[in-house]
Amino acid sequence: MGNALRLLYGKCCKPSTTGDSDSVGPPYTTTAPGVSALAHDLLNFEITSQVPEDLSQHVVSSRKSQVKWYGKLLQAWKEAKPPPKTPEKVARLIVETLSRHQKADVEGLLEFYGLPHPSILAEISTGVPTRLPEFVRFQGRTRLPEGVEFEMHTLPVDGNTVPDGDGLNVYVNTDDLRESSNIPRAVLMAAVRRSKARAKKNYARADELRQKIIESGYQVIDLQNEEILARKYRIRLRGIDAPEMSMPFGKEAKEELVKLVHGKCLRVLVYGEDQYGRCVADIYCNGIFVQEVMLKKGLAWHYVAYDQRVEFATWQKEARTKKTGLWVQSNPEKPWEWRKKNKREGR
Repeated sequence: MGNALRLLYGKCCKPSTTGDSDSVGPPYTTTAPGVSALAHDLLNFEITSQVPEDLSQHVVSSRKSQVKWYGKLLQAWKEAKPPPKTPEKVARLIVETLSRHQKADVEGLLEFYGLPHPSILAEISTGVPTRLPEFVRFQGRTRLPEGVEFEMHTLPVDGNTVPDGDGLNVYVNTDDLRESSNIPRAVLMAAVRRSKARAKKNYARADELRQKIIESGYQVIDLQNEEILARKYRIRLRGIDAPEMSMPFGKEAKEELVKLVHGKCLRVLVYGEDQYGRCVADIYCNGIFVQEVMLKKGLAWHYVAYDQRVEFATWQKEARTKKTGLWVQSNPEKPWEWRKKNKREGR
């Protein structure tokens, strides 16, 4: 019963020699948390036919569909010779096994286990960043970085809603546990009445109710022929400041951000809210840390006044040394100074 899984799980997840029953956190150490977590879950699935409880927060399909995926993955893992042992090989196995399933589901599953997307594996060897989130999932438990207020997982992002190189708009399914308990009653009632209006083909009334939902910060999104009530969040990328759209490289910064997030389900770590009501957050997409990409490609500045992370300064220095992106300019203007100057001049 799952010998290959037991073998991999045993090698990756060894009992800690220093841990005890009173210690905080999992009593195991691991060098490949995503691989060992999946191995554990597949072994558990073979025994119980149950999928991880929190998986639904990361994917869009039903629990019934998830059970089918795990059945396919379990069979594929058993047939693989030798069994995959690295994050890259496990990611490829997932994508190949679930190639006919929704892209959002496959990407959500990869992000759930902190695995890279195979489309970026070629970029890994050429130096494109593959920084994974600063937390791991093990046996259903998640530990977030210090300072994070909450985590959310988005529906696929529409690139057309990205306003610039350091901001974006996202939607989160209200089936999410955190969201479901906070939906305003007026929004719920409007969604119910809209469904009834559409059933009666009263589309004018349905459109009117939809507009009320939008004005309340929500949206009804059609995903795979299923209507989903979702909450809208405006996001400000933490720690970077991209050129404004009318500045040199402003357009390029926006295009790069759109390229990174369009059609993707994102993992968002929210640290707070800015003066404009936007969530200040770190963004991860297919195992890629978005801010790292923007800094290394010279399409954003390290926003030192609000963020002192050493790695951000290092990535900016790297881009500046290579004269990448905005650093081809001999003396590029800082976005915050540009805004201050234009505000003073009344533009």
